[in-house]
Amino acid sequence: MNYKKWLSILAVGTLLLIGCDNQNNGTEAKGKETIIIATSGAPSPFTTVDEKGELMGYDIDVVKAIFAKLPQYEISFEITEFPSVLAGLDAQRYQVGANNYAMNEKRKEKYFYSDPIFKNQYAIAVAKNNNDIKHFADLNGKSTEVTPGLNYATALELYNEQHPNNPVKIVYSEADLLPVLQHVETGQYDFQLIDKVMLSQLINEHNLNLKIIELSKEDADRIGSPYSYLLISKGSKGEQLTKDINEGIKKLISNGELSKISEHYFSADYSPK
Repeated sequence: MNYKKWLSILAVGTLLLIGCDNQNNGTEAKGKETIIIATSGAPSPFTTVDEKGELMGYDIDVVKAIFAKLPQYEISFEITEFPSVLAGLDAQRYQVGANNYAMNEKRKEKYFYSDPIFKNQYAIAVAKNNNDIKHFADLNGKSTEVTPGLNYATALELYNEQHPNNPVKIVYSEADLLPVLQHVETGQYDFQLIDKVMLSQLINEHNLNLKIIELSKEDADRIGSPYSYLLISKGSKGEQLTKDINEGIKKLISNGELSKISEHYFSADYSPK
């Protein structure tokens, strides 16, 4: 069964709860406010479901650690499709989105952003025998496969608006990241924009015949600031929730806990300083 479809089935009517019974959105639970965190369960290792059906990942552990320092809240997680995370934040069905989110201006208008929880490095993945792509400007006329709504898709759409004579050929897809990279490896598509740390991990784990092209700061800025964040719904309590989450993040950085979570998942410290 397709992994995305499996996640959708898993998500129907299911909440993965932490220390509390199922509650309505934003209601009081034993004197505490219940916060529902939505995630798509991909990409790994930021958010994923293990062999036992349990939700795990860097973003997930960070969220748990943040709210462990905020006793005024109870939290629960819900797995849903990536576009449904944002739709749920829009409808205030969810209070927090945890999905390796980058900053972009369109989202900034609609959601509160937490302080950064991860320092990204952006890269281009190409097949090892591809010598045509060495810089972002070389993407003109080349093909790629992207998930709608991702920061990479937004960046390429904007780039195409600026270069209408020879735009990037964008194919929208809900495919998982591994088969997307395998499509680049086989030449079905020319490239993939991706986090460098995630690309390195997948190349090593699956022996992918790909090479990594690091982006310059100027080109990385096309995608967004080099960090990932939590998204918070702009509901009536969203501003206070954002302040509380940011206090939790500051504590995790100062006590080294965020660095430990990063080391656990990436064998390196990608925590913001």
